[in-house]
Amino acid sequence: MTTCSVSKGCFVFKPASKKRKISSAADYFSKDNNDLEDHGLRFDTCQLLWKQIKCETEQLQEDLNKKLFNDLIQFLRQSHSDFKEKKTEWACRIKSSEIPAAAVVLGVNVTDHDLTFKSLSEILQNDVTPFVVSLRSKECPDIKHLLQKMMIQLMDCHVEVDSSEEEESSKISPSRIHCSVANLTKWYRNITKTTDSTASYKKTSSSRHWESPPVVVIFKDMESFTTKVLQDFIIISSHCIHEFPLVLIFGMATSPMIIHKLLPCSVSSLLCIELFQSLSCKEHLTRVIDKLLLTSQFPFKLSEKVLQVLINLFLYHDFSVQNFIKGFQLSLLEHFYSHPLSVLCCELQEAKKRVKCLSHSQCENIRRLPSFRRFVESQVSDKQTALLTDDDYLKETAQALLQDLHTYHENFYPVLKCLHAVTSSLPKYPLGKQIRELYCACLEKKVWETEEYESAMQLVRMLAKNDLVDVLEKCVAILASCPEKHLGNTSEKLKEYLGRLRNPEAEASDDHEKSISSLKELQKKTDLYHLQKTLLEMKDSRRLKKLTQFEMLRFEVVDFIDSLVKNFLAPAEMQTLHEVMYFSAANTLREHLNAAPRVALHTALNNPYFYLKNESLKSDAGSISNTAPDICIAYKLHLECGRLINLVDWLEAFSTVVTAAENPNSTVKDQMDDVTHARFVRAVSELELLGFIKPTKQKTDHVARLTWGSC
Repeated sequence: MTTCSVSKGCFVFKPASKKRKISSAADYFSKDNNDLEDHGLRFDTCQLLWKQIKCETEQLQEDLNKKLFNDLIQFLRQSHSDFKEKKTEWACRIKSSEIPAAAVVLGVNVTDHDLTFKSLSEILQNDVTPFVVSLRSKECPDIKHLLQKMMIQLMDCHVEVDSSEEEESSKISPSRIHCSVANLTKWYRNITKTTDSTASYKKTSSSRHWESPPVVVIFKDMESFTTKVLQDFIIISSHCIHEFPLVLIFGMATSPMIIHKLLPCSVSSLLCIELFQSLSCKEHLTRVIDKLLLTSQFPFKLSEKVLQVLINLFLYHDFSVQNFIKGFQLSLLEHFYSHPLSVLCCELQEAKKRVKCLSHSQCENIRRLPSFRRFVESQVSDKQTALLTDDDYLKETAQALLQDLHTYHENFYPVLKCLHAVTSSLPKYPLGKQIRELYCACLEKKVWETEEYESAMQLVRMLAKNDLVDVLEKCVAILASCPEKHLGNTSEKLKEYLGRLRNPEAEASDDHEKSISSLKELQKKTDLYHLQKTLLEMKDSRRLKKLTQFEMLRFEVVDFIDSLVKNFLAPAEMQTLHEVMYFSAANTLREHLNAAPRVALHTALNNPYFYLKNESLKSDAGSISNTAPDICIAYKLHLECGRLINLVDWLEAFSTVVTAAENPNSTVKDQMDDVTHARFVRAVSELELLGFIKPTKQKTDHVARLTWGSC
């Protein structure tokens, strides 16, 4: 394109417009052409399954917080009633100037607190008061910013004002009002007027809101607030509490004693504090695992190693249940993304329909599964040939195997819970105190072959009668929710044992007969020799004590529980087609969640091809390529130095590597120009920013190395 013109000018030629192809999210599920046939269905299945899981976890969170929120609302109701009865109880509070304050201990899982306070704010705004303020420490470095945040959040409430009151309301607009508690009090008095000619708050507010609703201020992270900010706010607010119904909610991660550590006695005495405790994060995790994993409701499962990675991150990093759920979501996404047969990870009837529509390539994917290959090897030669050559016969067999896998899950989880009920109260918890520990042990290997299981069974064989009855009652309650067709007459058998244990007549009569017979032997007239012989026989019989009826029954119960474990708690890896439902790539998950920044930095600087995927960056181990980025060249050179690095020598080596390919016969002085010098300075500055080197006062022309080794 050329332009002929007498005058000078600037001409712009826009390229021809090309419609960009917008890729859908489902397109990213196709790794290669072989997976294109089902990638859309896999994506839809993944989305639907995650939607169900997310709904279940949110409902669980709501149920767990329900009691805490109800207690907080009841506390607000009591404080609010005091404000309305100004002539009686509230008059006493005015004299002491106490501010109602709720100390909510939420635990050390700080990352989960935002979700809890968000739900609390929504409930309070919907049912109690529209005046809810949420404050964070980083937003309130001083009292001025705290009041400013309060006024911004409060005056953004949806309150309609009549035209006659526009002039008055403009005086208290956030843009013009002075930030002070007095102005907040004036605003609250105007906004809650009950006369007919004023702004009708009662007309516009929800009927669910209380009359003269309180102003709730939530300090999300009280431990991080500056002591002076809290002191000033509490002292100022206490002077106008009789006109401004303020209620404080302190969110704490450690202990309520932090209030007395942050505030002196003269300030803490201005608060009427009540303590509230949320559910422990470990108990919350147990409920989440029970809802997501210990149920046949969701077909997607985690292998033992993957589950252990998520649990270790929870226990040793942040105690965050939300991060555990995010890790579960990542596992779900990775499973459907990387495994072509994850298209069958859905509800049983739908999976059977999809099996009928599988293509030949997908049938080959089934034949390549390790579990299916073991299944084929266990069949007779005719069936082996049919499974490996006939797709129709393979599909019929796959449907039956999926049914067996579904039945396995239906039986596995009730028996697992029964075993946990039996062993969770044993001394030293040989199979773990939490059900997640037992679940991991059952997924890893045959649990009945472990020493811990043998130790647990020995302890169960020594349980007292009352303890054994309690254990069986728990098992019967667990199996009551399980369909009878799966575990057969297991529930009826346990009820039978329970009835026999509760009937003490047989045991008492047996002991009574033994005592009577021994007394009769002693009461017979005999000489000294026969008496001595009888006593020796009684002594020997005590050594070889015959089992009582209860002991025999207890052994029978333990043997029955042991048979259930051996029949239904086989590891998931022994089930055919378990790869369809179980995600086992623990290393992939660990790389995403458990960051190793130093290893990643060393890999990027030592082998840039690993990330950039540029063929020109490939080089032999230990060599330094001049095509690599400058920082990579400087980094490799600095690995060859000791604790102190001479900058002049480093620059000469850098210049040699950079320009050697351009002019091999030139000397170092010829190669070292201003551009090379500038490139070296920038590379050294970047290494200093990353923390590999630092300036040193020992030698002015040297830098100190902050790392050692080659990684």
